[in-house]
Formats: sequence, C-alpha cells, structure tokens
Amino acid sequence: MPRIQSGDAEIAFEVLGDGPPVVLLHPFPADHALWLPAAQILRSRYRVILPDLRGHGDSGVGEGPATMRKHATDIARVLDHAEAGRAPLAGVSIGGYALFEFWRRYRGRVAALILCDTKAQADTAEGRAARLKAAADVLEQGTEPFIDSMIPKLFGRTTLDTRPDLLMAPKEMMMKMSSEDISLVQKGMAERPDSVEILNTINVPTMLVAGEEDTLTPVRDAELMRQNIPGSQLKVVPRAGHYAVWEQAEEVGKLVRQFLDSLQM
Repeated sequence: MPRIQSGDAEIAFEVLGDGPPVVLLHPFPADHALWLPAAQILRSRYRVILPDLRGHGDSGVGEGPATMRKHATDIARVLDHAEAGRAPLAGVSIGGYALFEFWRRYRGRVAALILCDTKAQADTAEGRAARLKAAADVLEQGTEPFIDSMIPKLFGRTTLDTRPDLLMAPKEMMMKMSSEDISLVQKGMAERPDSVEILNTINVPTMLVAGEEDTLTPVRDAELMRQNIPGSQLKVVPRAGHYAVWEQAEEVGKLVRQFLDSLQM
C-alpha cells in the first residue's frame, strides 16, 4: 500500500479502479479493508481511495490523541497525493466524525457526503468517561479483551446469530491495532466536538446509511441528521448493525453506486 507523511504520522491507503475519485473511510477499530467488498461495485466507474485512518491498519498514530482535526488533515493530504481536488467522501462511524471536521475545514473539497452508521452528537459526559476508561484499560489489559468486548456491539443480531463467519476478517483487522493505537484513537474520539450545529450548513448532496440493527449509532441518530441536513436522504439497511458496510456489503455498495451515479460526475 502507498504511504504518505501527514504531520507526525504515515498514512497508508489503497486505490482501486479509475475514473472520478471517491474516498471511503472505515470505522473504528477496523481498517480500509472493511470497505473492500462494497468497493468492488464502485471500481468499474470510479477511482476508489481507501485510507487507513491514523492509528488503524497500516497507518501510524503519531503523538498524542488522534483528534478529528488530525484525521481531517490526513484526508486532505491523501486527496492532495491523489490529485483529487474535490470528491465525494463516505465515512462509517469514526469516518463520519472525521468528515464533520473535514467539512468544517475543507468544505470546498467536498462534492458530496455519505454518512454511514455514525452520529453528529459528541459523546455525553457518561459516554466520554466510559471511552476514557477504555483508553486506560486497554493499556493495562492489552487489545484482545477490548476487541472481544466490541464484537457484540459492532454487528447486528442477524449477523451474530446467522453469519458468525463474517466476524473473522474484521477481528483480524482490529488485532492490527496496538494498545497505544486504540488508546489514542479513543482519546481523540472523546475530544470530538458536537456537530449537530453544523448540519444545516451542509449544502452538498448527502446520503445517510444506517444499519437497522445498529445499537451504537441507532437509526434515530441518522434520522436526526436527515432532519437537519437540507435535502439529505436516509437509507436503512435491513439485517445489519454498526458494520452494515461489511455485513450487507452488496446492498450498501449498490446504494453508494446509485448515489454516486446520480451526481453525474
């Protein structure tokens, strides 16, 4: 995978296909490979750019918390390297959090947004405390207990009950992260600002995608965004949880392809 330097971290990314660029950002604590099955539906017409966010996969974490500001800058550097001045960007979970910050700082480079299984709200005080405790615990206990605790939260009940085979590859992605990676990424998410107040400034075509069985960022979080982002559309994916892009890759890939095709890029 190519790598570029962005501030104090090396950022790795993969590129598939040729054509107009589109950037796909993965969720925590996986990496770009979570998008690969869905990306196959896009690559025949688009140049699909798949970064590993800092601290994930093959990307470095740098010094200190992996803040949304750092992620946004990293995305801009990847776009620079790909000579993509303006592009549609899709983000799942932390990928969505990073895109809100990207919108704040680089909105002229955003052609469209696809926000999947994410939310605009900052952590509550209770949620932030739990995240910071997890960031401390992983340094003491190692990565495996943390990842094992996350699996039931990341996948929908249908996947957990009927498709246990879909859990293996994402767990391997997660195990690439070190304890320090997980801790600094968690601290960065705990610091993220509330983005509800900027939703009504989003004036590019926007699609929201939500797994029907997502318990971490439920459909109501996507509905809040739909109500506040002018002209946005919401697609709910059945039999999928927080990792809908992996659990129902063909369905999500088709939704993204249809949305991108409608932009007439």
